[in-house]
Amino acid sequence: MMKKVTKAVIPAAGLGTRVLPATKAMPKGMLPIVDKPAIQYLVEEAVRSGITDILIILGRNQSIIEDHFDRSPELEEKLAKPGKEKALEECLGIANMANIFFVRQKQTLGLGHAVNTAKAFTGDDPFVVIYGDDVIWGEDPVCAQLIRAYEEFGRPVAGVSAVPWEDVSRYCSLKTTPIHDNYFFVDDMIEKPKKGQEFSNYSILGRVLLTPQIYEILAHTKPGAGGEIQLTDAMARQDVKDAFLAAHTLKGVCLNLGFSNLTPSAVALTEILRAGSFDGAAEQYALVEKEYHKTIEALNALD
Repeated sequence: MMKKVTKAVIPAAGLGTRVLPATKAMPKGMLPIVDKPAIQYLVEEAVRSGITDILIILGRNQSIIEDHFDRSPELEEKLAKPGKEKALEECLGIANMANIFFVRQKQTLGLGHAVNTAKAFTGDDPFVVIYGDDVIWGEDPVCAQLIRAYEEFGRPVAGVSAVPWEDVSRYCSLKTTPIHDNYFFVDDMIEKPKKGQEFSNYSILGRVLLTPQIYEILAHTKPGAGGEIQLTDAMARQDVKDAFLAAHTLKGVCLNLGFSNLTPSAVALTEILRAGSFDGAAEQYALVEKEYHKTIEALNALD
């Protein structure tokens, strides 16, 4: 009998180097999107999908994430005063959304290594991995889409999306065969391919649903791209046509928390002005304005 999917794992131990200096003293998962930290959107998506138990994988100096999902008696006492009822309800709701657990990844050796730390938590159950830097918003939660695919095919599932060809080297490239609608066989995959190695511009973005068999494969997976234990390398060692029968094209709008275009351009403009020179400032401001509007449009889509 197929086990119900009730567990999720959120790897959030990354250093957030792409968004420095914002993440110098704050975990990337706590960066705000509108009025909530990013990681709260991930937890809410899991809960909306029927997940009841969530493991968040942290690194050093990230206890602020634990605090966010914990009770705060001092704050609750202040919010108990008349007129603060809504704020009190919101704070209590954060602490009571799900059964949330934490574990520390002592070394950041890649996504596969992070998932391996969840073995005691997931046990013999299937589980969803929600990438800690991918907020995906849609009326139909992505986790719920993957769970439905798993229930239909009885196999692990990867959420995939087409990415610009010039960005494929930052992700992984999938060789796919259509099944029906938004479902595909994954025949092969390569992590962070070099130019000419790409199968397609389809890539795993943000979500996978795995079964316990992944741990045996991770145990025998050597470091891959970047010297890290890549989850996609481990998945490719399976009979991917069987093990990844359903690669589900994500329907949501993907917001990479990296804000990889806006942040560097804003930092560059700041440094130009810090030096007391306007040389190149106008051109850099135009880049900032362009990426700013793109970001605002994405955030407005969350409403």
